[in-house]
Amino acid sequence: MKSKNQDWTIEISLPGTSAADLRGRQSVRATFKLTAKAIDALSVVSTHLGIKQKSLFDHLMQDSSSLDMIAREIQSDTFKIVERVQKTYVLSRKTLSCLDSTAKKFDAPRDALVEYSIQRLLPIIIRERETHRKRKEILHDLTEYLNHGYKVLQKSQDLIGGDDPILEKIRFAVSTSENMVSDIKKFIQRCEIIENF
Repeated sequence: MKSKNQDWTIEISLPGTSAADLRGRQSVRATFKLTAKAIDALSVVSTHLGIKQKSLFDHLMQDSSSLDMIAREIQSDTFKIVERVQKTYVLSRKTLSCLDSTAKKFDAPRDALVEYSIQRLLPIIIRERETHRKRKEILHDLTEYLNHGYKVLQKSQDLIGGDDPILEKIRFAVSTSENMVSDIKKFIQRCEIIENF
């Protein structure tokens, strides 16, 4: 007798997955005590690159060699000095498990592991801030280009009248430029958070 599921299965040998792997991707909430600077860094990178904070946590905490290196260097006394804020994040069960096992293995504070792991994002923020500055420069040039387009459109209307087929193409070009400048402006405004970091 033919199985009901045979219609949609494929006859090639693929690596399977396990329930444990799938459970590792479940979302869980975890609260950490972090500095305002670390919280801001996570938010800035997430907003600026359009990456969910959960994905950033996965990337940072599942890098076991970096996490181990951080755990070896942590000095608990120094870590306790700075004022911290409680913040709850959503992360995968696997990420939390990696974090907990490293903290236990090296007898390191979990909050410190998170704090120092987030510091790995600082070079990205520095590079992205410079890119943001260049984007603003380009936006300025594009705005001037659009303003020139308005002048060409007006001059064309004056010279050939409003019914000419060429004028319609110029209007379309100017309208396309308007949309492009508007989209770029919105993107840059959304990313302005990086300027104040």
